[in-house]
Amino acid sequence: MRRALLWAVLVLAAVPVLFPLYYALAGGVMGARDLTAYPPALVPTGLHLDNYAQALRSVPLGREYLNSALQSGIITLFQIVTSILAAYAFAFLPMRARAVVFGLFLSTLMVPWEAIIIPNYLAISSLGLTKGPLTYLGLVLPFLASAFGTFLLRQAFLQFPSELRDAAVVDGCGHLRFLWRILVPLARPSIAAVGVYVFLSAWNQYFWPLILVRDPQYQTLQIGVTQLNDVEAADPGLILAGVSMALLPTLFIVIFGQRFIVRGLTAGAVK
Repeated sequence: MRRALLWAVLVLAAVPVLFPLYYALAGGVMGARDLTAYPPALVPTGLHLDNYAQALRSVPLGREYLNSALQSGIITLFQIVTSILAAYAFAFLPMRARAVVFGLFLSTLMVPWEAIIIPNYLAISSLGLTKGPLTYLGLVLPFLASAFGTFLLRQAFLQFPSELRDAAVVDGCGHLRFLWRILVPLARPSIAAVGVYVFLSAWNQYFWPLILVRDPQYQTLQIGVTQLNDVEAADPGLILAGVSMALLPTLFIVIFGQRFIVRGLTAGAVK
């Protein structure tokens, strides 16, 4: 009985979380009659896949999909590399006032992104990274390093005993060889957690691409989804089709990467 009650509570708690996701996916294949009915239909009476075709014709979602994938992939790759290197330095390299430096490093997490978006825009604009193919560089440049990823990986690295590093030194391993051959393979769950978090954050960016990108061919998917609200008299089926297309990569990553997220975020919690 206790187990049944627990499952009932969990199911009830999951309903308000999963319902918007379900309705976005179901609404993408609903017809106008289902979406405008009162009360609204919860189950499609038919599969209207033309919503997706019409969304792709109304807005260049294919190009924007590619732009978002390129932007998110570059940011994820660079943040993983920079976080690994910085975390290794804070965990293993001798450094004066290391705790103070690390505290200053973490203090950047307390600065809201909105507070520095104007200085970032002025810096990127002054470098000429808002025109042509250089727009891709402007989209990713402010996000190539992250204090959050460094903190998470540092905690993971500190779990490994110092004797592991001492044994590697005795065997002739330098810093880079120890890092890439021994430490990185052992910390794969934490690295995967950082990658998932960074990719989701980059994929869902809206404000920064909105103010930076001037050429429509370099716009990202999130901007394209909002543009669907202005075409075809704001057809709800069209909008939900675009939303579901934007959801699919993040949904896939969360489903298949959740075990890495849990293991990575709990790294260093206990000894």
